[in-house]
Formats: sequence, structure tokens, C-alpha cells
Amino acid sequence: MFFLNLLTMAFKEAILQESLGQEVRCLTCEKKCIISEGATGFCKTRKNIGGKIYTLVYGEISSLSANPIEKKPFYHFFPGSKALTVGTWGCNFTCPWCQNYEISKFPEKIGKGIYLSPEKFIELIKIYNCQGTSISFNEPTLLLEYSLDVFKLAKYYGYYNTYVTNGYMTEKALFLLIEAGLDAMNIDIKGDERVVAHYCGADVEKIWRNARIAKEKGIWIEITTLIIPGVNDSEEILRNIAKRIKNELGKDTPWHVNRYFPAYKFEWESYHPPTSLETLEKARYIGKDEGLEYVYCGNVPGHFFENTYCPKCNFLLIKRYALRVLEYKLTFDNKCPQCGKKIPIIK
Repeated sequence: MFFLNLLTMAFKEAILQESLGQEVRCLTCEKKCIISEGATGFCKTRKNIGGKIYTLVYGEISSLSANPIEKKPFYHFFPGSKALTVGTWGCNFTCPWCQNYEISKFPEKIGKGIYLSPEKFIELIKIYNCQGTSISFNEPTLLLEYSLDVFKLAKYYGYYNTYVTNGYMTEKALFLLIEAGLDAMNIDIKGDERVVAHYCGADVEKIWRNARIAKEKGIWIEITTLIIPGVNDSEEILRNIAKRIKNELGKDTPWHVNRYFPAYKFEWESYHPPTSLETLEKARYIGKDEGLEYVYCGNVPGHFFENTYCPKCNFLLIKRYALRVLEYKLTFDNKCPQCGKKIPIIK
């Protein structure tokens, strides 16, 4: 009863664009596509119609689920809560290992989703007993205009707002999200400059820039790296990521080193095996060795490194299993009950 006719509801003029005469530059993400009349940009979700760019996916939802916040993953942001999560189609990256390729790599599906208005989104949050929103599944920046409307409503009703993102939005888009009520971002750092340029078609420095800006503006940041054998699993790459997290975002910024499973082109065309536990644990050791206080092994249910331990006395603070919080031992003011160290937890 919550969904309306998609074909009449998914178009909306893009909020960030620049006229170049016969063409228009999209300023939503750092691709900054220059789009001719009747054409779409790289992500296929934005089209030049009559000299203006329109989003083709405003409110068009390919996926909807009430998820534990730990699934994003966020381990230090409202632990144990649920976020109503939506995504659409398309992506602005070219990752050949995409874990959600069914929705991100098939732009021909645009127009075949369901329409969910921002108002109905908020109604569903209450119905599903969630505590906030998450724009995820595919790259959420492609839902910029929708995100802004949803976030403003969510803040009005007392809900939190999160993004699970590759971090490649423009600075203007990031500032708009923050002004609308963005509370937390989990940002993918997929590798070093060479890896991100070669496999993703992007400039990793723009991602680090956005992470720094968001952190400076008070947005809670957690970083995720999907560890892919033969791509980004070298000690040099992992140490570089860990050092930059510590130096640019702070040693208390959580780093999720996640297990990869073959998907998309890395399953069909150029097989890469799943990440071994040894490699995952090596990445976790590297992060700790470089001074990060909270490094987690993900996509391995039951692994003891999905728990939160006090970085001072190693006391088990939050015990998790398969994205569920089983034990929560922090004091009411977010301190370790054994040694008194303050733990960065947003709640």
C-alpha cells in the first residue's frame, strides 16, 4: 500500500549541475560528467533533458530492508539498532568484483523498481521499528536528491541518517548531505592510488578528502576495505591505508577489513578466490601495528575479531555474532568497566 506508480514519480531535476551551452556538467559526483542533450552520464541515472539534468531514480527503490546497523558495517554507531535501508540502480565505479552487481551493474533496470516517497519511507521506519535510515546497497550518491529529502524528514522525527558509500561525491554534494542531517558514513577505501584508478576508475585522493571533511564536520566515520587476493592484499597497500586512517582520521576510527567472495567479473571472467582467514587476520594485525585502536574482521560470523575490545586493557566490551550484539558491557558514559578508558560510541 506504500508504493505508487514509478513512471510518474522517479524524475526530478538534479540539484547540482552546470550549464555549458549545449551540454550540461553533472556536479553530483567527482566523475563530473558532461552530458549532451538526450544522453545520460556514466552512472546512467542522470539525463540531459532540454538542457537540464534530471535524476531518473528519485525514490526508485531496487532494494529495501530493515537491517542491523552492524551490517553496514557500523560497530561504534548506535550498536544494536536497526536502520531502514534502501538503494536504487547503478554505480559510478567500475569495480569488477562488485558484491551487489545485480543492482549496480544493470542500468537497463532503471524504471523497473518501486517508488517510495520520502514520507512513506519515514512511515516504514516506524512500522519496522527502526531507529534510523541508511542509503546503501548500490552507491547512495546516485540518490542524492532523494537522500536530502529523506534526511530532513528523518531528523524532524528524531531518526539518525547514514550513508554506506564509495565516498566519491563532490564537496558540494557532501556539504548538502551534512546540512540535511547526515550523521554517519561508512566509506569504502578499496586500495591505493593504482588499485582505485585501475579497477574502479576513480581518484582515491578525492575519497580521502571527503573522509577528512566529513570527520571535521562532526560526521561519524568508519572505514571498510574489502580484502581481495591479488588486488589489494599486499602489506604495502594495507599499511598505507592503516597509516592514513590514523594520521588523517584518527586512531579511534574503526577499520573493517572484510572478507571477499567471488562475484561479478571476478567470478565469471577472471576468478579470484575468497579471502583466506590468514590474510584477513594479517590485515587486522597490520592495522593494530600501525596504531589503530579498533580493527574488525568482517564477513566471518563468529570470528573473535568482530568483537570490540578495550584498546588499553583488552577487556571484551561488545560481543557480536553474525551482526547481532550479544553482550554490551560499556558503562552508561561509554567507558570500559575494567580500566575506565573512554570508548568512542555514538548512541
